[in-house]
Amino acid sequence: MSEDQQPFVPDGFDVPRTLDGDGFRLEPLGAEHNARDLAAWSGSIAHVRATPGFAGRNWPPPEGMSAEANLADLERHAQDFAERRGFTYSVLEGADDVIGCLYVYPSKEQDGRVHVSSWVREDRAHLDAVVYGTVSAWLREVWPFGTGLVDYAPR
Repeated sequence: MSEDQQPFVPDGFDVPRTLDGDGFRLEPLGAEHNARDLAAWSGSIAHVRATPGFAGRNWPPPEGMSAEANLADLERHAQDFAERRGFTYSVLEGADDVIGCLYVYPSKEQDGRVHVSSWVREDRAHLDAVVYGTVSAWLREVWPFGTGLVDYAPR
């Protein structure tokens, strides 16, 4: 692993695999989510791009992407999770309805900071603030990030 691929959480930290929130739950994003994840974001591209933390970014692509390209993206996120370089979670409703995603990664702009972003489908926009509030508290209470080091655009 190269220096820029080092884990950004301590070796002894037990990375949470789930979070149960009010109306949603998180689980690590993986290949098994591919079809549902692709449907979730591709049906809400304008909404996701307007979500705080995504404005001005090049994701999601306005033209969408193939299932194969989406799968490669999910597999990259799963590899990051396994290697403790970054943590991406599917936001689920009910048993397995993908309604969004949460990303927890080291900041690319500033060493020592954590960049967090999340989105939900347009038809679940009412959960955006709920996810934000629940995840913000979870990051403060469970994760090993110092006070004031997490950048997560307010809702």
